[in-house]
Parts: sequence; structure tokens; C-alpha cells
Amino acid sequence: MIGKVLRGKRAQGLLRYLYGPGRHGEHQNPRIVAGFRSPAELEPGHREDGRRDFSQLDGLLMQPVAQLGERSFGKPVWHLSLRAAPDDPVLSDRQWAQIADEVMVRTGLGADGDADGVRWIAVRHADDHIHIVATLARADGVRPNVWNDGYRVREACRAVERRFGLRSTAPADRTAARRPKRAESEKAVRRGRKEPPRTVLRRKVQTAAAGAADEHAFFARLSSDGLLVRRRYSRRTSGEITGYSVALPDDRNADGGPVWYGGGKLAADLTLPKLRRRWTADEFRRHLSAPSARAVLRTAVRRAADDARTAHQFADALRRNGLLVKLRHSQRSPEQITGYAVALPAQDKEEVTWYPGSRLAEDLSLTRLRARWDAPNVPRRAPLVDLTPEERRALYEDAAKAAAYATAQVRRHLVTNPYAAQDACWAAADALHTAATATGNRQLRRAAHAYDRAARAPHGRVPRPSPAGNALRAAARLLRLAGSPKDDLAVSVMTLMANLHSLLETIAHVRRLQQHQAQAEAARAAARHLRDLRSTPASAQAMLALTGFPDPWRPPEAGGPRRSPPKPASPATRRRAPGR
Repeated sequence: MIGKVLRGKRAQGLLRYLYGPGRHGEHQNPRIVAGFRSPAELEPGHREDGRRDFSQLDGLLMQPVAQLGERSFGKPVWHLSLRAAPDDPVLSDRQWAQIADEVMVRTGLGADGDADGVRWIAVRHADDHIHIVATLARADGVRPNVWNDGYRVREACRAVERRFGLRSTAPADRTAARRPKRAESEKAVRRGRKEPPRTVLRRKVQTAAAGAADEHAFFARLSSDGLLVRRRYSRRTSGEITGYSVALPDDRNADGGPVWYGGGKLAADLTLPKLRRRWTADEFRRHLSAPSARAVLRTAVRRAADDARTAHQFADALRRNGLLVKLRHSQRSPEQITGYAVALPAQDKEEVTWYPGSRLAEDLSLTRLRARWDAPNVPRRAPLVDLTPEERRALYEDAAKAAAYATAQVRRHLVTNPYAAQDACWAAADALHTAATATGNRQLRRAAHAYDRAARAPHGRVPRPSPAGNALRAAARLLRLAGSPKDDLAVSVMTLMANLHSLLETIAHVRRLQQHQAQAEAARAAARHLRDLRSTPASAQAMLALTGFPDPWRPPEAGGPRRSPPKPASPATRRRAPGR
């Protein structure tokens, strides 16, 4: 059972709607089934012309509000819609009356024997729901407490489900995304949109956050996706960004201005402070093969070259992007820079591999860059246009291996401590959204949308970083860099999808052990969207390719050499094996 609370100023208009035909003639036989008095006393009578007379009922409900005068709420009419699930049995008027009494008691607005409590009624005009109308004023001149009434209604609904054997729903744990309001949905229909702007913005922000390494890259990706971005700055510390808002360019309000949505209005985990927690822990280098590392470096060097106009600015931009930089100086003029090399930061005692600019690309040598900086009106180059087929394949393969590693890490916690896998559950959404954007696969997009709730920790908590979560965040960045796959990458893409499917099934099991049923169902729904892909011919080839990896892939040990995965034994070797 679900309940939705609304607030209004006048009771009579709401009563006319509840007793009216409805927007589509769906209201049948409206009647009061419960209230602060017996339903027979409260039921509105009929006038001589046959219409309902609401004046007496409206006067009874609004009388305590008038007594409060200026101390009254600005919107004193409390309206709660309670709806049962479609597969629940049809309840009788008596059962709905008991449900209304239970909800009013648990919300603190009504209690048995409290003659001075708020005045309320419960109206039924359909089989599956009722409407509770209450005025927020007690007869003894006290304003009732309605702080966090939505949470109390949610707990009351769960108590009603247990009492009457109805379908169980999720608690109010703030894991669900914010739904578009009714006005937003109707506006989207009027303007011919497939989705309300809030839904579109949430998906774009999630994808941008997944593929970014810091907030600078995050805001740049939002702008490149065609969104309007507005940063909120601190009033105490000059230049400090404390939040952000986004808007669609063609979504305008009545005054012609853009309709802005803050990150917290899109989802509980999309506020800037929580996104920063996502970007703090970075073990990206662990999950890169040599071709992937070269592609990552080339992209970072191109971005730094676009932001610089001198060699010193270029070196500073490389360091801001988190790269190691080694400059070569002239022997005659030590202050003159004649070349450079870059490397990704090493993990622990791992050996650093340096790449000169000319080795990354011919046009990235310092001589070519200086000629480019000196030329006027040089257009920016897209950083992803020059990936070699080997590099693109390596990016997809590394992402698939990172997903498999994360799955193996999560399975370790199934018996010992399922709650230790929370970071991986959160980061899996990043991998899904980025994979859907990179591949353009509809099933992956549906899986990412269905998985949304399974990612979040209850009550907006941010989990501690973990190796499994960092692996999935690395996979998201790899896929963002790889871009759209070519036809020769079908096996690599299907291997990635197969690994993501295994990850989702494992997370569904984790959520079930955590007793988060709504999140477990979200993970299972996401896994169902990918299940059919495993029966395709390309998926069969991917499964065959995975036989070369009998052991779960894991990042190389710190300071140790990178080991190649063992090769499957040849048929001749298997025939010569002893005991066969």
C-alpha cells in the first residue's frame, strides 16, 4: 500500500472533487467510510435539486482552523491518498475504515477517545483506494505536529500491510529516485516529450558523474551533453563551489527562464558533496592494460594541450589532470623546455611506464604542439577520434575484467558480511549507465534504469570506498573513453554484458540478504533485461572466449609483474593427461 500526502487551503473544493465524477468518470458511489464521528453523521446530504450539500461538512472541518486564526498553517487541509496494489484483494468498507483509523493513530493526527483531536474523514469512491481529508487544527487550540509526516505514513502503510496480509512495499529509506510531479508529467505530454525533464536530467547527470574523475570533468561533460549548468558558490569562502543545478535548454517556465533542478532534487546521491565522495578514491591505474593506459594518456594530453598556450601551462595542466610529468630541458638554455614525457601514477611500488608525446601521437610532440599554439583560431580536437582498434578493444576488455573482478569481490562478502558490498552496489550504477551510453544498447539502457534504486544506500548514506566499487568506477571511465564499439568488437561487448549480468544477479542476492526487498527486486529486474542477450550467437562466442579465464581476474599485486591469464589446455594435452 502506498500513501501520498498533499496540502491545500480549502476543504470544500477537495470535497467536491472527491464526490464528483473524476477526471475520466472513474469515481463510483462516493461515500464516507470513517471519520472523527460516525460516517452516518458526517455524510453530506442532498439539496432539493439533487446535488450534494457540503456546507455543513465543510463548516465542521474548518471550524478549528478558524479558531486558530493567525496561528494556523498556511495550507491547513491535509489530504492523504491511500492505494492498495493491483493484485491485493478488494477490501470492504469496514476494512478500509480500520485502515484509516490505523493510519491516523500512527501519524499522530487522530487517537481513540481524543475528543479534541483533528477533524477528519475518509472517502471511498473506488475499489482500490480511499482519500483521507483532515484539517490541521485541534479543537483545544493546538497545532498538530506534521513534521516528517511522509515517513510516518510510510510506516503506517507497512503496518497495515502486515495486519491485512497485503502486498509488502519498501520502507521510507530514501533509496527511490524523486518522481516527476504531476504537473511535470502533464507538461511533458503537452509538449510531446517522451519523458519528463526531471527523468532526462537525472539520467544525464548520472552518466556524466560515472565517467568523470573530478568535478571539473563532471561539469564539462554536462555542458558537452547540451545541458545548462549553474554552479552555487559559498557565501563564506570565495570561489568555493558548494552545489549545482541543471536544466534542459528547451524546458522553460512561464517567465521564459529555464527550469532548474538541483542535484538533490534528482536523486539523493547526486548532490555535489556525495559526488565528491565518489571521486576521492581512485585506483584507476590498477585496471589498465598497456593499450588502455596509452589511450588514457593520449586523451589527457590532448585535453591539456587544448587548455594551454605555452609549454609551462601545458605541464601545469598535465599535473592538474593527475599525470606524472617529466620535462626535457635544453643543454644550452636550461630554462627552455624541449620535450616531455607523461605517465600514470603507479600503485604502491609498481614500476612507472613513461610515454613521450611523439609516442602517443605524431601531433603531440612538443614541437608540433608549439606550432599549433602559435597558429591563430585553432579548433579544439575531439579527444576520442584517434583510438586505434587495439586500444578500443583493450578498453572494453579491461572494463569487462574489472566487472568480473568486482563480482568476485562481492561474492566474498555474501556469507561473511553482505553490508560490506554496499560500495559495489552503488558503483554498479555507474558502470551500467556508462555502458548503455557507450554501446547504445537498449537492453543495457533499460537495465540501468531498472537498477536505479538498487544502487543507493538507505537514508542517503555514502558507503566507504572498496576495491570492488573502485573497479566498477574504473570500468565506467574506461567505457566513457572507449565510446561506441565497432563491428569487430562484438565479442568484447557481449563479454562485458555477460559479466554485468553476473554482477547484477550477485547484487540481487546481496540486497536480499540485507533484507532490502525493493532494492533486490530492482537488481533482479535489471538482470532480466540482460538475460536474453546471453542466448545470442555473439554472446555464445563471448562465453567461449571466457573459458580462457578459469580463475577470477584480479588486478596485479603491488610490485609484482603482470601475469597473463592461463591458456586452456589443447585437446592433445587433455588426451595425454594421466588417469583419463
